[in-house]
Formats: sequence, structure tokens, C-alpha cells
Amino acid sequence: MRPDTPAENVDHTTEAARLERFADRYPEDAEALLLRAAAHRELSGDRPAATALYDRLLASGAGLDNPYLVRALKASNLWEYGHEAEARAIIDGIRTAAPREAAPWVIVAEALEAHDELQQAHETFTEAVRLLLTDVPEPPRATHPLLLGRHRVRRMLGAPHDEWDAVADSVHTHAIGLDELHDPKRVWSLGSENPAELEAEILRLRAELGAYREALSRPFPVAVLHWPAGELAELTEAYPDLAEEYPSYEAHLGTIEAALRELAVSGTPNLGIVTGTVPSYEAFAASELASPADPALLPQYATTLAARGRAVAWPPERVEACWCGSGRTYGECHGPAL
Repeated sequence: MRPDTPAENVDHTTEAARLERFADRYPEDAEALLLRAAAHRELSGDRPAATALYDRLLASGAGLDNPYLVRALKASNLWEYGHEAEARAIIDGIRTAAPREAAPWVIVAEALEAHDELQQAHETFTEAVRLLLTDVPEPPRATHPLLLGRHRVRRMLGAPHDEWDAVADSVHTHAIGLDELHDPKRVWSLGSENPAELEAEILRLRAELGAYREALSRPFPVAVLHWPAGELAELTEAYPDLAEEYPSYEAHLGTIEAALRELAVSGTPNLGIVTGTVPSYEAFAASELASPADPALLPQYATTLAARGRAVAWPPERVEACWCGSGRTYGECHGPAL
């Protein structure tokens, strides 16, 4: 699916089948590909098929990058088509395990919220926030949905503003404030006969919808190819013609950062970085019946890696590890001038 394809024009069944075929072809990327395929199965209404994909991953025996995410998605999906008891058991297991990643917490808390288990949702959001954000100077972007979700549930419960709600306010970037967005009385405004009230409510709903789209959208990224130092040395030694593309490792890193900043300034969304290896590149060249020495093959390789779910979003948070692998934070390495 192209990044500019409207969601309503997507054949979710066909897209899921395509991703499943890709997973068979690239088993090393099966986790990312099958998770996307399962999402399309859910959107198509075939929830049992989505569960089968989650079970396939959990039973694969391979080390999953994020097994708790797979379990959380399975629980949320199960609850939507009547398997509440099994879903609750999985959610309880995730809460007990207390994963250090934000995504599983967000999914199980929102599943509880969606089924009117507001107190349980609040407890889940709060457990996650305390676990992941206590003594953290700046909340990472991945934790923002936890803070916003907790604020939303607390407004529905009528709970007073607390310190974590203040943190949620600090990461909220939309023009309409969180207290107004999450006001449980807003629904009554939709029944008003006052045009001004209705127009104001439509603006609020548009802002909220924009926030959800931003959080849930996972379009195909515009990805730039990165070679680690050892791989780049091996590549240019094996294919000297590519040395013109990569005069030095330092120049390669600088080119990546400069290209991504230029794309960002031009308004290009969803930027990412994919990391190449020489064996993978050679295999790709063979599949394309092309020479690895051909520079024109490099952007095609990057696009294929991105399609396989290998892209990492750029830019990282300033306190996160730099994309170049230096071991320093992005703010200390390639990010200071941003």
C-alpha cells in the first residue's frame, strides 16, 4: 500500500494476503509483517484470521522483538468478537509481567477503556506511567499515549488533576487543551440547537481525530539507507565502484542526517532509516538480476527494507540512542543542531 493511498480505498483482505506472502519470503521480518497483516484482517472484519496470525507469531518459536505487544493485540482483538474471558486473562498476564515498552500497556488499557472498564483502565495507565516515567526527565514520544489516555480516563471518572495530568498537558501539542478535549460532557453539545456550540464541537472533534490519526497511522516511511562502519568497509572493498557514493564513513553519516533534515524541512512526513548488510544487499541484487556494484540499486534496496518493516523512525528523541550506533544519545551525537 502506498503512503498516499486513502484508507477507505484499501482492500484490507488483499493487503493482508500480500503481507503474509512477504512474511513467508522474508522470515526474519515476519513479526513486523504479520502484525501489519493482522491489523488489515481486523479492519476487514475477519477477527478470527487476525487471531490466527497472532497465534502463529506466538507459536513460532523464534525470539520475538516484542512478545508482549503481540499478546496485547491478540487480547484486544479477542475481546472485540466475544472472547472476553481469554482477553482478560491475557491482559492480567501482561500487567503482572510489567513490560518496559509502552505499546503493550497502551493497547490493553485502551481495550479496557473501550469496554467501559474505566477503573481498570485507569489503574493500568497509572501502573505503566509510574513504571516507565518515574524519574525520567523528558517523557519519550512512545509514552505520550499513556499520559493522554490516563488523562482522558480520569476526566471520565471525575478525578482531580494530578502531577501526571500536568505532564500530559506538557506533551499535548494541539490547539484545544486536554481538559476540553476530554470533557465527558462534550457529547451533550452534539444535541444542541445552537449553531455556535455545534461548530465549536466539530472543531474539537477534528482536533481529536487528528491526534488519533497521528497516533495510529503507520504509513510506508520515506527511508534513507545506513551502512554500519564494518558493513560499509566490506561493501566498498567488494564493489569499488560504490566508493564514489561513499567516500568515507563520516561523510556517509553526515549525508544521511543532512538528507533527512532537508526532507523534514520540505514537509515530507514519516521519515525513517533502514540499516543495510552486505549479504542482504547481495541477495537483493541477485533477486533483481542486477549487479551489486550498480549505484541505482541502492535506493531500491532501501525501499525494499522499509517495505519489510525494517525502518526506524527519524528523528529519535534527543535522549534516545543515536541512529548511527555510536552509543551516545541523539542530542549528544547527530541531533544538537536540530
